[in-house]
Amino acid sequence: MSLPYAILTALLEKPSSGLELTRRFDRSIGYFWSATHQQIYRELGRLEEAGHIRALPSAGPVRGQRKEYEVLPGGREALREWVGTPEDPKPLRSALLLRMRAAAVVGAAGLRAELARHLALHRAQLDEYLRIEERDFPAERRGTEPDRLRHLVLRGGIDLERFWVEWLTAALADLGPED
Repeated sequence: MSLPYAILTALLEKPSSGLELTRRFDRSIGYFWSATHQQIYRELGRLEEAGHIRALPSAGPVRGQRKEYEVLPGGREALREWVGTPEDPKPLRSALLLRMRAAAVVGAAGLRAELARHLALHRAQLDEYLRIEERDFPAERRGTEPDRLRHLVLRGGIDLERFWVEWLTAALADLGPED
């Protein structure tokens, strides 16, 4: 499971509380690795028990106060090992593609509308990624390896969204108008 490594990565980028992590997942990491708030909090507990992270000391009383976490050397080493570990690609799981396969058996009523809805969602996500690229990765800021790697992750998202926009556009054209 990759969630602990996503959390370690986020905490190495910036020590954070559980709430801050969930917000960061919603705004960035969640674009390519989603997790619920409950999953994040559960994983924080496991990482702390394993000695990979610790709650930073707080100035005041802890009860009711947010804990901010940082990565310990063991967590950094676990993440470093994971980065270099081979992993085969996972098969694509798409409810939309499964729906299309089912439509071949029971009829395509409502399918075109769903394809058009997905097309609009992918166009909106592509626009969002392009705005992020323009804002966060101007050509002059792509000089360091960390910036190049972050930009490559974003480019992967951009390319995937372009694929879906192109594929859905072609699928709707191939299906023709609703009967």
